[in-house]
Amino acid sequence: MSASSTHRAIEAVWRIESAKIIASLARMLRDVGLAEELAQDALVIALERWPAAGVPHNPAAWLMAAAKRRALDRLRRSQMLERKHQELGPEIELQHEIATAEFAAAVDEAIDAGRHGHAVVEESEAELSDNLLRLIFTSCHPVLSSEARVALTLRLLGGLSTDEIARAFLVPEATVAQRIVRAKRSLTEAHVPFEVPRGDALGERLSSVLAVLYLIFNEGYAATAGQDWMRPMLCEEALRLGRILAELMPQEAEVHGLVALMEIQASRTRARTGSNGEPILLLEQNRARWDQLLIGRGLAALERAGNLSHAQGTHNGPYTLQAAIAACHARARTAAETDWVRIAAIYDVLAQLTPSPVVELNRAVAVSMAYGPAAGLEIVDALVDEPALKNYHLLPGVRGDFLHRLGRVDEAREEFRRAADLTRNARERELLLARVASCVGGS
Repeated sequence: MSASSTHRAIEAVWRIESAKIIASLARMLRDVGLAEELAQDALVIALERWPAAGVPHNPAAWLMAAAKRRALDRLRRSQMLERKHQELGPEIELQHEIATAEFAAAVDEAIDAGRHGHAVVEESEAELSDNLLRLIFTSCHPVLSSEARVALTLRLLGGLSTDEIARAFLVPEATVAQRIVRAKRSLTEAHVPFEVPRGDALGERLSSVLAVLYLIFNEGYAATAGQDWMRPMLCEEALRLGRILAELMPQEAEVHGLVALMEIQASRTRARTGSNGEPILLLEQNRARWDQLLIGRGLAALERAGNLSHAQGTHNGPYTLQAAIAACHARARTAAETDWVRIAAIYDVLAQLTPSPVVELNRAVAVSMAYGPAAGLEIVDALVDEPALKNYHLLPGVRGDFLHRLGRVDEAREEFRRAADLTRNARERELLLARVASCVGGS
């Protein structure tokens, strides 16, 4: 195998296995930042050795063993340092945890097996899953800012480099690197335990995890800035992590609800842009290009979410409701067959469950399609002075559409122009300026 092929193989294995390796080390060390550092050390060793020695028969196990060897060395040095401090004075206390002797012996056994080419003593699937779940909740901890949670999640769980994350969000690489470093420091300083929350804390923490995944997905689905309408890599990564979470937490209805929503929305990817990358709006898309496999998976996940909610005696959550709305579009063979009355009714429920200006704006669109633009405009006009929507380009964009449909062309033109000025996405600006140009005549 050539050196370039070996490097591609290493990158592929790392992208798949890095989260498990970091999660296992974090369980040993109780320090996410140190766990990632030592996992990266193992990656560097592989990049140095594999091109000459060849890719091992079990590359994932090789990386895991190499990383655990580094972790064990670090633990032993910590023990040695502790003994030296104890010799200097019993009053000195070290604030760190070390692995038990039994676990250290198991790691030694794994390392020795790896050296001799034997099967590495592996953690059970249940242990790996538990570690991975702990890492997900730690990366999305509410002690971190939203930007930090996203960056850390993509770094630790997605295996993305700081450069890849920076390019995906159109920010300097140094900014992403700082976010990640500060996030790790914040977790350490806040003494965030490496664990899955229990009891009442689980619901709040799970909401944080789901919000991070959907934020990543949405940035890929409708980029807030830059030259591209979509960034599919982010959609794919969020969907992959969502599927993993659904496997790890099969009894959580809202996890399946979010997966359903992302599956169905992702099914439209090929139809959302034209040959030159220009945006194609939902009602104008060629539905023959929608991915029926993803739609099928999404509808199955939605059914699972609904069944779980029913069995547990709870109401559908916000992600499940949004998935139900997406399902209405997916089931309609043409835009004209869309059940807008049902969509508006679901938005009514969603607005009561999670009231927000953005939900209300989306409800206005559904109401306008079900009952006419005047009904939608009435809702939107009540949002004009909403502080949260002051710089939100979709507010004037939606209002402009309603006005245009009502024949109030001059007013519509001004709204589309204002929306174009507010958006930071070049493709969306072009679309809105085209709407400005289409407003000919007077009202």
